[in-house]
Amino acid sequence: MISKFITFDDLLKSEMNEIFKNQVWEITKLVPKGRVTSYGAIAKAVGFPNHSRHVGKAMGGCPKDVPAHRVISSSGNLSVPEFQERLEAEGIEVENFRIKNFKSLFWNPLTEL
Repeated sequence: MISKFITFDDLLKSEMNEIFKNQVWEITKLVPKGRVTSYGAIAKAVGFPNHSRHVGKAMGGCPKDVPAHRVISSSGNLSVPEFQERLEAEGIEVENFRIKNFKSLFWNPLTEL
């Protein structure tokens, strides 16, 4: 008999959800001030390269000590406009909700850890 196929969404509803979220948050805590990374880069770093949206969901409920404002879309656009002020306080220039010099500020956890 074939058991039910388990999807990634099923895992997120289980105890794996807590493990995944904690991994996402721990990587995010490592992003240096004045730098940014993407949801996709974090997804790759925690072993789920095709699940950047799930990283976004995990960031939505993160603890206050997690610098969620440093995680943006891979195009350099802010997903949460309210993060602009926090990024600018770290010296990051933002124009029209887009990071200026995104490529030079990008922090890749796979190559910089």
